[in-house]
Amino acid sequence: MPAGGPAEWPDGQPARPVRSGTVPPLADGFSTRPETAPNLAAALAPGATVALVPGRAATAGVRDWLGACGKTQLAAYTAESLWQSGEVTLLIWVVANNRASVLTGYAQAALAVMGSDAAGDTDAIAARFISWLAETSQPWLVVLDDLTTAADLAGLWPAGPAGRVLITAASQAVLPAEAQVRVLPTGPFSPREALSYLMGRLTADTDQRLGAIDLVADLGSEPLALAQASSVIASSALSCRDYRGFFVDRRAMLTEVPGAKPPAAAVTWRFSVEQADRLAPGGAVQPLLALTALLDGYGIPSTVFSTQPAADYLAGTGVGGPAERERARDALLVLERTGLLDIDTTATPPMIRMSTVIQDAVQAATPAPMRDRAVRVAADALLAAWPRDEHDPWLADSLRCCAASLQRAGGKLLLAGGCHPLLLRVGQSLDAARLSGPAVAYWRELAAGCEAALGPAHPESQAIDERLAEAYLAAGRPADAVSWFERVLTSRLQALGPDHPGAVSARRDLGHALMAASQFTEAITVLGSTVTEYQRLRGTDHPDTLNARDELAAAYRAAGQSGEAIPLYKRTLSDRERSQGARHPDTMTTRQHLADAYLADGRVKDAISHYKRVLSDRERVLGPDHLDTIAARGNLGAAYHSAGRMASAVQLYEQTVASYDMVLGPDHPDTLTRCLSLATAYYSVGRLTDAQTLLRETLARCERVLPPGDRLTQVVRESLTNVAGASGQPS
Repeated sequence: MPAGGPAEWPDGQPARPVRSGTVPPLADGFSTRPETAPNLAAALAPGATVALVPGRAATAGVRDWLGACGKTQLAAYTAESLWQSGEVTLLIWVVANNRASVLTGYAQAALAVMGSDAAGDTDAIAARFISWLAETSQPWLVVLDDLTTAADLAGLWPAGPAGRVLITAASQAVLPAEAQVRVLPTGPFSPREALSYLMGRLTADTDQRLGAIDLVADLGSEPLALAQASSVIASSALSCRDYRGFFVDRRAMLTEVPGAKPPAAAVTWRFSVEQADRLAPGGAVQPLLALTALLDGYGIPSTVFSTQPAADYLAGTGVGGPAERERARDALLVLERTGLLDIDTTATPPMIRMSTVIQDAVQAATPAPMRDRAVRVAADALLAAWPRDEHDPWLADSLRCCAASLQRAGGKLLLAGGCHPLLLRVGQSLDAARLSGPAVAYWRELAAGCEAALGPAHPESQAIDERLAEAYLAAGRPADAVSWFERVLTSRLQALGPDHPGAVSARRDLGHALMAASQFTEAITVLGSTVTEYQRLRGTDHPDTLNARDELAAAYRAAGQSGEAIPLYKRTLSDRERSQGARHPDTMTTRQHLADAYLADGRVKDAISHYKRVLSDRERVLGPDHLDTIAARGNLGAAYHSAGRMASAVQLYEQTVASYDMVLGPDHPDTLTRCLSLATAYYSVGRLTDAQTLLRETLARCERVLPPGDRLTQVVRESLTNVAGASGQPS
């Protein structure tokens, strides 16, 4: 444990060992590589960052067979060794081949560390977690496996004196230029390591080891080639000498330029395919390989291969059933047995992993008609395997990664004649996971693709434009959202006419975006016309009309025109009480907004009356510990504060802080905000010591869990300075 004593989690409790993410299991015959990777453990000291990259740079446009050198396996072994030895008690394994996966990995780690305090947008959670890593004394290791581009780590680089960072990447060029990284090139085995590995794989029949030394030499000690060769030999009656004879002949056939032999793995994978065909007769291997090669080689949920589309695909003609699902399972086992893929049974569901260089080779060798069919089947199978409720973020991330790989391989086919539903499902998954930045990038790319393939007037293009606008709004980019909502409204008016409900809802959405962009005058104009249209088309009591009127009132209030907002809220409240009932959730929300408007207009007595009614109704309907009830209690406290009724204000603030602490935890932003309100009330009644003590505690929590520069942290710090100055004590 580092100096300074045991670390504490954000809730103040003693640190405990935590793992987050799935560390891939070690392969059969794994080698610690004492000769070719001897410095990894020593290099990965506290505070250090180490990157494992291929030992030689890949040639542009040439398949990088030598890049498959076992980097992930070495990282997994090192991570487990540090964990088992107790040198790290926080182990975080992150798939880093895209930004959404990095954010998902950090968010899940934050959840494991912070529990219910890991709230908010995923980008914000990740930023808070990175900040926490920089300050904690908890010995941690973050493994960023399969880093593809430095841009995916922008603002997400982990660092801290108690931490270690281990990266695997296909090239040193993808490492962030500003980071201090020790690069360890990882190349082929040494001849001694290669021979030891091969001998360790061939234990069932020691006669098969005959000729092993010569085979190792011909394979150039390439890890991938050795894995495939040993798999084929172990699953056949061949010896190393027999395999070497076939290998030398095939390599000569594939050599296009005299003296320029292809990498060994460029030959051995073909033998693995041929052996798989022999071991799994019935024609399942080739189509299954074509399907697997299109998805994310890092991890394909095995459930994809048991879907009805996959069964139909393997059936060839007709409808697939249990027999085809069994064939898929058997064929996957054969492909694993022959070294073409790995099956991680420690995950739930089991994950299928395939080297990207093998995937590239399979795609290049697959006939176009089979490949096109596999693209469509893969899309259907992913959609069928996608759970309705994404309770498992790792599974959702794996499916999104598979879809991204499929889009890269055959995206045009998924837009031929219309947008495949899988493409919409991916975007919806990003939205649901609150991955706002990646969601914007995804919808923007899909919008451009649909416009190019289908045209801007196509209904699906317009629907995706709307999704993009909503994503911009969720990402806190309202100006961009306004631009796209204006585009959506124009398209709806042209295609549907001004009286169509779709056009009216588009106008409402534009008004909402204008509000978020603080363009209040424009928002009032747009929302005013929306209310008029809804009243004309659907009547004064329709929920759409009432919601639009609430939005219009909110625009007036945001513009500082509470006098205009109050009659709108009063009318809506009356209509809701008549049509929906006094304790309907929407009715209580409108009453809450009316109370807010009264308070903003200086009519404190009216505000308190309605706040008390809201609190009473919410306690009766939702219970005292519901978040809406707790918020109503805090709002009533704020109204009492404004009225100068400080005893009641302090009592309600204390109850609100206690409730938020119990329900959300002490480090949640809502809890911290209410602590600031309570401290302000303490100061107002002359309880300077209580105010200063609470502000110190709140500031410490803000600095620990909120991103650097957060506005709440600044306000708490300023308040503490002011209170300390008034009390004559140091802050």
